[in-house]
Formats: sequence, C-alpha cells, structure tokens
Amino acid sequence: MVYLDANATEPLRPAARAAVLAGMEVLGNPSSVHGPGRAARKLLEEARETVAGALGATPAGVVFCSGATEADGLAVATLGKGRAVLVGATEHEAVRAAAPGALVVPVAADGRFDALMLEAMLSAAPPALVCLMAANNETGVRHDIAGAARICRAHGALLHVDAAQEAGRGLPRDWLRLGADSVAVSGHKMGGPMGAGALVLRAGLEIEAVLRGGGQESGRRGGTQALPAIAGMAAALADSAGYETARIGALRDEMERFCEGLGAVAAGKGAPRLANTLSLILPGVKAQSQLIMLDMAKIAVSAGAACSSGKVARSHVLDAMGFGEGAGQGIRVSLPWSVEADGVARFCAAYEAMARRALRGRAD
Repeated sequence: MVYLDANATEPLRPAARAAVLAGMEVLGNPSSVHGPGRAARKLLEEARETVAGALGATPAGVVFCSGATEADGLAVATLGKGRAVLVGATEHEAVRAAAPGALVVPVAADGRFDALMLEAMLSAAPPALVCLMAANNETGVRHDIAGAARICRAHGALLHVDAAQEAGRGLPRDWLRLGADSVAVSGHKMGGPMGAGALVLRAGLEIEAVLRGGGQESGRRGGTQALPAIAGMAAALADSAGYETARIGALRDEMERFCEGLGAVAAGKGAPRLANTLSLILPGVKAQSQLIMLDMAKIAVSAGAACSSGKVARSHVLDAMGFGEGAGQGIRVSLPWSVEADGVARFCAAYEAMARRALRGRAD
C-alpha cells in the first residue's frame, strides 16, 4: 500500500517511537510527590519545554491535552466566553462543531480568508474571538495569520489558530509572535503518536478548565497527562526541524502537473500552500468512486478530513471556495515525511488508470 494520507495522520517518526517507549518505562504519576512521581514530572516538563521552544511560547503557556480537537474546543469555550465567535469558512470541524451559531468569515476562490469582510464583521460585532487555521487540512492553503492578527488587534478581538496541519511541516512556527493569542497543535499530525496535543497560549493569557479534575496543567485541564504520548509528540516536533520541504514540495508539484494533464483541477493552486498537500478535483467523477478505485490499486488517499462515520461527504472547504459540483468530486493527496519518489510514481500510474476508466465509463 502506498500511504498518501499524512494529513489524517503522519507515520510515526523513529524518534517519537523511542520517546513513547521510554515514557512507558516511567512508573510514576506526574502529580505524585515521591521519587517515581518526580521522575515522571521531570519527563513531562522536559516535553513542555521542547514544545514551548519549538512554538515560540513559554513553558507556562503550554497546556497538554488529548489532541487539537480538544485544544480547539478548550479555546473556543474559554476565550469565546462573552464574545462573538467568528470562524473561517474552511475551518476544520473541530472548530465548527465547538462554535455552533458562529459567524462565518468567507474565503476567496483560492481559499484564503477575505480580509475586507473580516474587517467589516469585526466592526459590526462586539468583542470577538476569531478562529482561523494556519493551513487547511484539505487544500493545504495557508492563511495570512500576521494580517489576521493585525485586524483582530485593531478591533480588540482575540485570535485562535488551529495549527494542527502546519506544525511540524518545515515552516516557521511563530504564530504567537505573529499575533495569535492561542494555538492548537496535534501530536499525530507531526509524526508523533495519537492521543496527545496542546493548546499554546500567549504570555499573560489565562483560561479556565472545561475538563475539571485534580488540578493538572496548572488547573487548566484536569486528568492525568498521557505521558508516553506527550513525550512522543515533543520528540516528533523536535525531529521535524529537519522536514524536507523542498524535496516533498517538488514531488507534490510533479503529481500536480501530471494530474492536471489528465483533466484534474488543483484547488488552492496559486495560494501559499503546505508543500505536502494536493487537492484534486476530477470533474464529473464522484470522490467516493475515485477513492474506491485508488484503494483497489493499493493507494491510500482521502476525500477530506478523516471522520468517524467513514462516509465520503461533500467538502465544505471546496464549497466555500466556489467549486460547486466539484465539491463532491475532490480527493486529498497528502505526502508523509517519509514519502519516496517510487510512491509518487505509483500514485500517478494508478490515478491515470482511474481517471481514464472513470471518464470512459461516464462517456459510455
């Protein structure tokens, strides 16, 4: 099987695997005061310092949790209290579901948020919380976080950034320095294990716990920390400093050119994008049909965000970008950190066979 669904989950990095195994050997609970507990606490705080250093935060600003979904929900529930909540039209369901009834900030045809509309919406809204993802999980399109932060500051709004897809992908990870108030990251999106993530807060910003318990995470998130998973996330983030952006981007561009030659449309092309992500619309061919044929050819891709239903739904991201019927005809190809040229060649061969078969069947 050629695995090209890294935006659902990256393959585990060797450094992360080693850190997980080492963390599993630590006996104590980080909240215990005896020797084993102190050893566990030391490992936890070392991971916190690693994450803080990589993301331009202070260790005190790192709140460990189960993943970016929980981090997004925690940010919306606490920072959005008493504020109007605005979410980008292409946001992940983790943010959309956490903010029912939120005002929607439209995006342009290339997937980037409409700055003029955000200005107008904040002018008309009371103090607000704006939620914009650093990079879209389906198209890889990157928002101008610095520009959004300037607009938010001018209107007294807070800015939360879902950076689950961008963290660990070889890009500057300075969202807090760019003006974000909070950032959500996920361990398994950067080559760590599932089950760990973090909400990273700018200095001086405080939140209240939603999940209450024994006062862990300085009273901001109850429950014993998943120490092996957190250690693995920190190791993956540190290891991702060597992410091969140029190599992976060149492979993505090669795939894009090849598929466009077969009639596919690349969503978000022309906008700043993650080097590993390619959203392909094959006009007239349902996404589900494409996935089935590619899976039979042992190619693992997806049709957008991974969800528990296992269903292939029409993409709200492509809808927001104005693709109309194409919103139900797009697949996402996301290259893992370990991708090789042979895997890309196999994908191209399988995509060509799939496209020709599907389009021939439509003509018949």
